[in-house]
Amino acid sequence: MSTTPLARFTVGVVVERRKAASEWVDFNWRPVSVLLGEPVAAPWTSLSENAEAALFYAGAADVDLYVSETGNYRENLAMPQPSLWVALRPTGVEPPYELAAVTADPSEGESYTQSGESVVEAVPMPEPMRAAIEAFVAEHHVEQPFYKRKRDRADPEALARRGPLTRGRDR
Repeated sequence: MSTTPLARFTVGVVVERRKAASEWVDFNWRPVSVLLGEPVAAPWTSLSENAEAALFYAGAADVDLYVSETGNYRENLAMPQPSLWVALRPTGVEPPYELAAVTADPSEGESYTQSGESVVEAVPMPEPMRAAIEAFVAEHHVEQPFYKRKRDRADPEALARRGPLTRGRDR
């Protein structure tokens, strides 16, 4: 991946805290939406609350677009509901999560699940952002030809010339 993005969008992330149906955890947290731009609210501002759930503004993040990832963006845009992947990393203190990343690349979104500790959710992509990413892909995507690698053929004679294994008796 190129180290310099050609386009960047700032989004605000909204997360939901819902009472858990578990004896081990009190609440389940998950990203539920993004807002284009950066709201004036401070991170972890409560937006709404009722007996079962609460919504919080978790903070802002940049969604960077790279020329090398246009194929992944194209796959995302071809889905019935194009998405952004939001990753929350546990903090061990209050608030219990920090905003780790937001991406339009499905492969990158999946990579955030590797640790097993982060909360990663796909949330709907705002329509203006979808249109901008579509234009980015149209301008920068270059189809990469697929080359099937050919394996080296095995040499059966090389296997036949090898002596028997002796398990250390011939040392």
